Amino acid sequence: MALGIHSITFDCADSRSLATFWAGLLGWNVFYDDDPEVVVAPSFPNPGMGLLFIPVPEGKTAKNRVHLDVAPDVGTRDEAVERALAAGAAILGDHRKEDGTGWVTLTDPEGNEFCIERGEAERGPRASAAYRIG
Repeated sequence: MALGIHSITFDCADSRSLATFWAGLLGWNVFYDDDPEVVVAPSFPNPGMGLLFIPVPEGKTAKNRVHLDVAPDVGTRDEAVERALAAGAAILGDHRKEDGTGWVTLTDPEGNEFCIERGEAERGPRASAAYRIG
């Protein structure tokens, strides 16, 4: 029997603030009630896979063992990096190459790593047939 991913969970200090950052980055929606947990998902009531933000008392102490790789649906990787920086992200590593390939590793406002890769339009027609990094 296969399992489906219901949510990717982030431990954090401020669940609403971090959820708002990710919702803005992904163009998704923030859902919450009186519970301190916050969900970011494309739609409601059937959001599919989403991001779950849970407040915890301890801070992040080491490199993430899992991170998200995101790519723009519209626009360029470099425009997406600029939007992320304006929203509060910070660059951790810039792996862009002169030929236009590569990615940028960033951290969200609470230090969680993520990468922004080139969008499909930047990768070209060959890349749409198979998954390619960078």
